[in-house]
Amino acid sequence: MTLVRGRSQRRATDGGPVLRAAGLSRVYGRGESLVRAVDGVDLDVPAGQTLAVTGPSGCGKSTLLQLLGGLDRPTGGQVWLGGRRIDHLGERALAGLRRRAIGFVFQDFHLMDELSAAENVELPALLAGASPRTARTRAAGILDRVGLAGRARHLPSELSGGQRQRVAIARALVNEPLVVLADEPTGNLDSAATHDILRLFDELRAAGQTLVVVTHDERVAATADRVVSLRDGALVDDTRLGTGFGDTTPLGALLSWEG
Repeated sequence: MTLVRGRSQRRATDGGPVLRAAGLSRVYGRGESLVRAVDGVDLDVPAGQTLAVTGPSGCGKSTLLQLLGGLDRPTGGQVWLGGRRIDHLGERALAGLRRRAIGFVFQDFHLMDELSAAENVELPALLAGASPRTARTRAAGILDRVGLAGRARHLPSELSGGQRQRVAIARALVNEPLVVLADEPTGNLDSAATHDILRLFDELRAAGQTLVVVTHDERVAATADRVVSLRDGALVDDTRLGTGFGDTTPLGALLSWEG
């Protein structure tokens, strides 16, 4: 499959990061029950970078992703997307920005069971204002790119787990977002399906799509350009790998790892 960089990836960001967090925090509870889910995170994600976010369960990875994507409001700090501060936007403006500029991929797919694969992919385009014809054309093109042209009319219940996740990735890409945010995208997949998703993410990386992936899977982290680690809500490590399937790490070694 061949994935090409979308128009949104070519839009200028004044030379700054596509995605930025400054002093970002999210606190729940108070007093002795206070939980610092995200604690003063500073993070810049340049255009075209694949960033993996790792760390133990409960360290704040998914909360950080929700804050970056505008699905949750920070207690403190700021979030910037494409040079625009977004954490203080109203709900309507934030919802519109999520539809246009952010693609989400979740562990549980979150597909609509009553819609076909093509209809699931068309829906975000329609919600963003595309005509039905444009939405159908985009959906057909992106499903072909993720290797599912022959499954476009199938319902999610008729697809394997790996195929459903590829539909979810196609849905995330249909509006050519500035950034794709993926939360444990291989968590419910077997080894064969994980293999397919790893290859697809590497295609996206090579095409210049900006990706932020929360993962426990070292195979997924190893395909990133950069890995950051969280512990107790704080950023504790930031490592630039510069590797992917096409670089120095052997593909066979990545795909055979069984952590």
